[in-house]
Amino acid sequence: MRPMTPDDLYAIHWMGEADISPDGERVAFVVTRMDRETDGYRSAIWLVDTGGGEPRQFTAGARRDTSPRWSPDGSMLAFVSERGEDKPQLAVMPATGGESRLLAKMPLGAGVPTWSPDGTRIALSAKTGTPPDPDPKKAKPYRRIASMKYRLNGQGFTYDQRRHIFVVEVATGAARQVTEGDWDDTQPAWSPDGQSLAFVSARHAEREFDSASDLWVVPATGGEARQVTTTSGARGAPSWSPDGAKIAHIHHPDWPANGTLRLIGVDGTGETDASGGIDREMGAGGLPGAVAQPNWLRGGAILTVAADRGESSLWLAGSAADGRWVAREPAMTAWYSVDRAGLRAAVVSSTQLSPAELSVVNLETGARRQLTHFNAAWRDEVGLASAEKFVVGTASGTEVDCWLMKPHGFESGKQYPLILNVHGGPFGQYGETFFDEFQIYAAAGYGVVFCNPRGSSGQDTGFARALVGDMGGPDYLDVMAAFDAALERASWADRDRLGVMGGSYGGFMTTWIIGHTTRFKAAISERAVNDWYSMQGASDIGGTFNRQYLGPDATIQDNLEAVLRQSPLTYAKHIETPVLILHSEVDLRCPISQAEQLFVVLKQRRKDVEFVRFPDEDHELSRNGRPSHRVDRFNVILDYWKRKL
Repeated sequence: MRPMTPDDLYAIHWMGEADISPDGERVAFVVTRMDRETDGYRSAIWLVDTGGGEPRQFTAGARRDTSPRWSPDGSMLAFVSERGEDKPQLAVMPATGGESRLLAKMPLGAGVPTWSPDGTRIALSAKTGTPPDPDPKKAKPYRRIASMKYRLNGQGFTYDQRRHIFVVEVATGAARQVTEGDWDDTQPAWSPDGQSLAFVSARHAEREFDSASDLWVVPATGGEARQVTTTSGARGAPSWSPDGAKIAHIHHPDWPANGTLRLIGVDGTGETDASGGIDREMGAGGLPGAVAQPNWLRGGAILTVAADRGESSLWLAGSAADGRWVAREPAMTAWYSVDRAGLRAAVVSSTQLSPAELSVVNLETGARRQLTHFNAAWRDEVGLASAEKFVVGTASGTEVDCWLMKPHGFESGKQYPLILNVHGGPFGQYGETFFDEFQIYAAAGYGVVFCNPRGSSGQDTGFARALVGDMGGPDYLDVMAAFDAALERASWADRDRLGVMGGSYGGFMTTWIIGHTTRFKAAISERAVNDWYSMQGASDIGGTFNRQYLGPDATIQDNLEAVLRQSPLTYAKHIETPVLILHSEVDLRCPISQAEQLFVVLKQRRKDVEFVRFPDEDHELSRNGRPSHRVDRFNVILDYWKRKL
């Protein structure tokens, strides 16, 4: 079998959201491919029977068709489509096929559809505001900024645009805006009687300066919205109980912290913990921007997804104790949905050796049946590498989950270079899932080490918060301890050819590592935070993120010492390791000035440094940038490792 190459990104079918029909007989799901001709993406909606059989393409997927949702009677599918439109718009189509129909064209695009219980209306969240003038010859107007949160990575300036809830009549396409104000209203959820909508909004006075949000309820016909929760952290993914008395949701009481499953009365009383007795991150899984609500099953049980030690799986809870895993396996669940009876779930998940595929799970027995094999032929052609998991004790009571991947075509007795790769976040986790990065590096002849140091998700909240106020402290110790343990296992690793790399927080840790040790022969620091001083004002989230991680008083104005002490740039004078700096030019999360500063400091010191910039790309280049740039990025990385290791 041949090794994987960067060009294989074009061959992979990337599975997205899936929605099981109310009767549990069919699943609508999204498949995305990278398109070489347009240097973009094509997403189509497919259908498959839960009893088995060949999947069949439902929409043409000329551009992007996403977010399929069945009508309550299963006769229609609503979805978001870009066909012939500048912005994604709401479309509906008979479940038997035929022509789709666009509903209520939104000037700035439509969000994910949610059907009313009677199937006559669809609720969604959509941007409001004045669309930009498309004439490139006209001068752009000046911008008057009054809010600290005025732009967002991947979207640009957002200060004059607000998301609000709309209700669209399916028969006529008429749309009614049911919320308004100088805030965003998102994630609408219908009450069982179809009279009200729960949604998520940050309307409290301090919303500019924190990450908190609340659950609200508004009449489906519009009117005054009523706050349900008391502001304390971030609330999301509301889901009404079948009797309409309670709302289940995910609550992050702080950040970083695990999301918990909570119940609250619609009148705002009786809030309780429903997490089932574990302190683990709960929520939607691994699809960026997608929100999967908790699902109510028989007898008051609630289904969600929880992350645990490098895996994420279905978790059945509903009370403060007695939760249990459902159909758990070494994998990561990215998306799930449940049929009306609460008997079957459609699950999108991936393993180390397979990109995501669709399965159906019997929620009573836990039996799982895989329904799609889109990547089977490709997997038969390409030799993918599995990783050995091991656990390292790094401090009293601390266990760090680690993985070691051998290079493609491994031969006993030979020596190979070894790369340490640090994940972003830092509140995220590596583990039992397909990751193109690791496979491409292993295919090129490199061993790969990855781990989940303190600050990651997958363990308890104390583990996640251990580095708050001490970035580069316990996390650095964990990463290096994991690498040392991997070296002990990897007698085949050439100690003179060790590399380190990472993106975002992983880039932070890469720059930090080479500022504190010279043991690595080369490094690649990508879209990194190198300087918390400039991050505070230049990043789209710096006004809140800095204090959440560096400490509540760690600002330029209040505690400059804490800001500089936790900045990798402070230690750049110690860097002797050759380093490649990768960054996107329109990254608003970690602005390119972060890379520019590190580059200049190292050049002034006459060090071995290279700087590669990607035009017209943002913080998400490696995940959803232009296909040609994603391939270019891999080729740049492989060229650098070849020259240095």
